[in-house]
Amino acid sequence: MSADLSSLLTASKELTSHLSRPDLPSVNLSLDQIEALSTRLASRQPGSSTDADRATYLLAQAHVDVSSLNNSIAHLNPATTFSPLQPLQDTDVAGYLRVAHEQNLISTIEESRKETQEQFYRVLEERSQRDWETKKKRVFEELGGEGRAAVDLRASTHHRTNLMSSVGPNLSLQMQSKMMAYDRVVLDLNAARLRGVSYPVVHAFIDTSLSVSSDPRNTQITQMFHILSKITGEPPALPPIEHAGAHILNTPLFERKFARTYLGDPDSRDAVALRQTIARGAREALEEQYWDVLQRTVHSRPSEARLGGDPSVANKVRAFLLVRYYRGGEWEDKIELVAGQPVWARLFYLVRTGHAVEALGEAVQYQQAIENREPSFVTHFRTWVESVDRRLPKAQRDHLQAVYNAHMLHSSTVDPFKLALYKLMGKIEPGRRSVPLVTGTTEDWLWVQLAMVDEEESGGLRALAEVLLGYGERHFEGPPGQAGSRRGVWASVLLMCGQFERAVAALWEHQETEIEAVHLAIALAYHGLLRVPPRAETSDLTPLSLSPASPPALSLSTMIWRYVRQFVKMDSKEALQYVYCVCLSADQPGGVGKEQVESAWDLTRRIIVLANAGPSWEELVGGFRPDGSRFSGAIEQGASLLHLHDSKEYNQEILIRAAQHSMENDRTAEAIKLYNLAGDYATVVACLAQALGQTVALPSLGEKEKALERTAADILRHYERTNRAVGRERDAVIKLLKIREAVDAKNAGKPDVTLDLMESTNLIPLSGDITKITRHAEEFKELHESLQRNLQTYLVLTMDALAAIHARTKSAGLPDATRQMTLSEIRRKSRSLMVFAGILKFRMSPDIYSYLARLDVEIAL
Repeated sequence: MSADLSSLLTASKELTSHLSRPDLPSVNLSLDQIEALSTRLASRQPGSSTDADRATYLLAQAHVDVSSLNNSIAHLNPATTFSPLQPLQDTDVAGYLRVAHEQNLISTIEESRKETQEQFYRVLEERSQRDWETKKKRVFEELGGEGRAAVDLRASTHHRTNLMSSVGPNLSLQMQSKMMAYDRVVLDLNAARLRGVSYPVVHAFIDTSLSVSSDPRNTQITQMFHILSKITGEPPALPPIEHAGAHILNTPLFERKFARTYLGDPDSRDAVALRQTIARGAREALEEQYWDVLQRTVHSRPSEARLGGDPSVANKVRAFLLVRYYRGGEWEDKIELVAGQPVWARLFYLVRTGHAVEALGEAVQYQQAIENREPSFVTHFRTWVESVDRRLPKAQRDHLQAVYNAHMLHSSTVDPFKLALYKLMGKIEPGRRSVPLVTGTTEDWLWVQLAMVDEEESGGLRALAEVLLGYGERHFEGPPGQAGSRRGVWASVLLMCGQFERAVAALWEHQETEIEAVHLAIALAYHGLLRVPPRAETSDLTPLSLSPASPPALSLSTMIWRYVRQFVKMDSKEALQYVYCVCLSADQPGGVGKEQVESAWDLTRRIIVLANAGPSWEELVGGFRPDGSRFSGAIEQGASLLHLHDSKEYNQEILIRAAQHSMENDRTAEAIKLYNLAGDYATVVACLAQALGQTVALPSLGEKEKALERTAADILRHYERTNRAVGRERDAVIKLLKIREAVDAKNAGKPDVTLDLMESTNLIPLSGDITKITRHAEEFKELHESLQRNLQTYLVLTMDALAAIHARTKSAGLPDATRQMTLSEIRRKSRSLMVFAGILKFRMSPDIYSYLARLDVEIAL
């Protein structure tokens, strides 16, 4: 038996001999042992292996060898992943360098990937936060500005004192003062536009920015306006006025000076010249700024500067170099001395501060010493300084390039100022933007970039703008809220590279610079350096419109409305001054200019609807004097700034449409006045009839309803005197006013007056003649709708007056004959009223008819 079992075991092993794995140990356990070990192993697992078994089964169906893959993963050594496939010999230098180069490439790619990923998530977070702040601001504005706290409180000049105590923090008061200061500039600008003369708006904003704050951080805002003044070439003041005609002839034209070129073909010759003007103006602004820095440095350290009595530019530069680079009787290491003087540094700082002619004089003075070291330098420098666009001929540039490559490119001891001069003159290596010791500050770095801009090569100013946009705001200002950050630097950078719309948007994104953003946009629009988007591309969330198919554009109307809506109710006339500026872009082609004019009209109508009623409202829209003569308001006086060419267009586009909006916003009294000013008299009386019909039944009137009645009475007297708007509506207004007067008489306890007033309306036949009563009932449907709607009101009013007179007559000590005659007359009138009411019974509620019948019964007793 045992032999049979042994042979059976041997035979079973031979069945799987071809599947044996020499690296795996054999299992020599009994079945019971195997079962026990399997149970113990299964009990140690945290869960069932059913899912793993199913996964293995499914993978096996797809012809995937799971066990083989597990084995490969277990024996994987990641340390050798980037090792060379073939082993390198110790003497294989080329192979080693090749592998090292590949490893460097792989490491660079991986580091770039990580950096790009981190930057992506950082930019995504910033953009999400910015979008959220924009949407939150939009919601707060739509809700009336509660989220902006005290900063949004804004009062007119005669209301400032009262509001000062309620605005809260000092910052709010500073914000108010700043807004008022800028208001005056916009007012003066529009006054000049009305006179047809130019106005130095940028310099006015410079003066304002200096006057509103003593905070040193705000000097960046002043510098920003200064940059714009240099770009536009705007003089600080106008020529003196000798007489009006000479003033207009002698004044340069500022308004929309650059509009045609800026809004036209960007590749045209004029557009190239404009970009050169922008770069030159920005560079000159930085030169003037640095000259101020240089002079302040010299004056702050006189003992080190040793200025002496020579006030020349060259001497001040010499003194500045002593302060900056001379220590302990020696110059800094890299400063190269020529004839014992730091000539290269002198030349550079003279050029850097805008004194190129003085730099040429300095170079000529040291020409022999310079030529001994750098032959032909003075000749090239003279040509460069005297050229209009600071551009050398190609032959001279090639020579400078050769000298630069041979002696400076790889030298670690070259004077950095000599290196900078060669780069500037030859426009060498524009891609390598930094020069050690020369571009230490943002302003120095930008000046070098602008000085090397060449519109004929390397993309010019547009290429520089792309580079700067790649750096982004954080590079120049740091993260928001970081200590030492200078708000406005990024906007100035964008301004200097011609990205005017982006510059305004950069200021608008920060609440503390929103005021400057609005006024910078106005200044740019005035000079024709602002592009506005079509209505279809305008967003409600952000004024900046970016489209791949077109240059950036900025919705000036959106910005202005968000700005003025803070104070439109109190300072409607000041808000209107800003709306006038929307029409500065009226000449933009492609139908956009017309849309801007229509936007200005729409904003004007919004101001009319939102402005507080009262004398200031009439100063805005105009009105009528007590003698009936008409006076014009601020809108009509500035109609030319809104491109309204005649009174007909003004009435149709502003007054009538504003009246319609006022009616929609339940401002009936203002709507009626607007229709009246527009000469639409029929609509005036129709609105009066409708409005009075809604208020005549009220037991008492508020100030709004009383103002409406006063307006109706004034207009009615004027219309009766001039015989205007004759017809059913005017008659209805007359009757409604008398009904209201009768209600007031009843409330005052004067039933006789009430009855007389109601009889004068001829609405209710009280004669007792059945024929007349029937005819009145038949003619009732021809009355104005407001009178038909108030049938119950004046029937009850008249019956109450009759009942009061009846009760008083019965209790009065009158002669019997007189009392009986009076009571008989009252009964007759009461009976006539009930007959009239019975015919029109279907037009009133049963309760009212029952009330009338009860009073009639009491009168009849």
